[in-house]
Amino acid sequence: MIKIICVGKIKENYLREAIEEYKKRLSKYTKLEIVEIPDEGLAEPVKAMKTEGEKILKCLNQKDYIVTLEIKGNMIDSVELASLIDKKQIEYSNITFIIGGSYGLSEEVRSLSNYKLSFSKMTFPHQLFRVLLLEQIYRAYKINNNESYHK
Repeated sequence: MIKIICVGKIKENYLREAIEEYKKRLSKYTKLEIVEIPDEGLAEPVKAMKTEGEKILKCLNQKDYIVTLEIKGNMIDSVELASLIDKKQIEYSNITFIIGGSYGLSEEVRSLSNYKLSFSKMTFPHQLFRVLLLEQIYRAYKINNNESYHK
């Protein structure tokens, strides 16, 4: 199973529709759970990360393979992500991806990470990033099943 824990709600309909489309596509390959944690908004950064982090920690299963999305994480290509997912699903029943809030992830959450992943040094809106992550997970399953999609 793939689990995505993310801070914030999706407000725009077009992003919700894209997320639903990838959820539907992924259902052919794996179970998918998306857990939304309330965004602490413009609170003081340390306090916001701490509060969001406490809520994220309650959603984690220590037996899962935990991937945190971090700007300073490892930058890999789609084939490498596919390989990571393929290998880790043999060892772990669940892979959990964590997308932090506006200020990032608390040190408590980061310390539990099995793998720190970065898509880019650029900053993306959290709502759009959820779509990007789902698309890359879908692409990974297509690659791992030798199906056309990835170019």
